[in-house]
This record gives sequence, C-alpha cells and structure tokens, in this order.
Amino acid sequence: MTNLFIPHPAEALILARVPQDLRERVARLRLMIFDVDGVLTDGRLHYGEHGETVKIFHALDGFGLRMLHESGIEVAFMTGRDSPTVSRRAAELGISEVQQGVRDKSAAVAALAQRHGLDLAEVGFMGDDIIDLAAMQRVGFAASVAEAPTYVGQAAHWIAQRPAGHGAVRECCDLILASQGRLGGYVANRTRSPVTAGGSEQ
Repeated sequence: MTNLFIPHPAEALILARVPQDLRERVARLRLMIFDVDGVLTDGRLHYGEHGETVKIFHALDGFGLRMLHESGIEVAFMTGRDSPTVSRRAAELGISEVQQGVRDKSAAVAALAQRHGLDLAEVGFMGDDIIDLAAMQRVGFAASVAEAPTYVGQAAHWIAQRPAGHGAVRECCDLILASQGRLGGYVANRTRSPVTAGGSEQ
C-alpha cells in the first residue's frame, strides 16, 4: 500500500496555494542564500554619527533562518556591501557562510555550491535588485520581495507577500520547511514546550 504524505495543518496552510512544480523545486534545496539589503532589511541605510551603517533586522526572519539551519539546510548571506553588522547578525544566528563585498554573485553562488558539493538545482537565492539577477537565473529556486523592480520579480519563481525586512525571509523559510515536511515538527514541539521567559532565539 502506498504511504501518502499528510502535511501538518500549518504546512497545509502554507502549501495550499503553492503549485506542485514549485513545491518540488523547493523540496530539493540544500543551500539557501539570502541577499541582505532589501531582503533581510527594508533596504534603508541608517548612518550613525561616526558614519557607521546601522541595519535593522527582524526577529521573525531570524527564527526562520535558525529553523532552516537546524533542519540541515545550509544558510548563507551574500551582499554587495561590507558591514560588521551583517557579520554580527550571522554570528548570532549560527550562520558561518557570510560573503560581503560580492560584485559577481552568479560566480560566487556557483563557487559556494561547488564547495558544498551541490548541484545548482539544490541551491536557492533570494534577491531584490539588478546585482542579484544573474544569480537568481542560475539557481534551482529564485525568490524575491514585493518591493523589487518588476523585471527582478519576473526572474523569481516565488515572491514574498510580507515586506522586505519585516518577515519576507521568514515567509520564504516557512515555504522551504513546509515543502520539505519539516515545519510541522517545529510547530508541534513549540506548542508542547513553550520558550521560557527571557529566552532569545531570534
């Protein structure tokens, strides 16, 4: 008798409007790469009194990235800018793959995939601007945000509904986890064992 996969209700809710071909594309992912400005942040640049750049990250995105990482999916940040804030945020989330000052993201993505022994069909990239286009067109799963220019969004297999810097990355993480049947376990565990007061996971 064939064993039918029955998704957790949370997964079913996410996947209800996701086409089967997109589910299959996302289910293959073993490495997910995220641009920073305009994806993990809302794209605005805040400058301190000494000229330092301040970036604002969202806790929802942070927990989504943790879940991906803990599920065995490699997570990487790849940005055209250099900022110690990005390195600090990655360290907080346990993300070791951080590439900054990258101008040719397509080549960098291919090199990263090769280093991890992955086919590009097993790699995803979430970007929002022209510098991300070549990388998005090269990977198995390309994601973007609603604020991206139209021609960038057209290169994406999927576009987040939540705004960049305000849960768009979490939405992407949930899609990946649901497509791989991994999100339900997190939901079940959290409802049985709530986070203690003062705990920080994001």
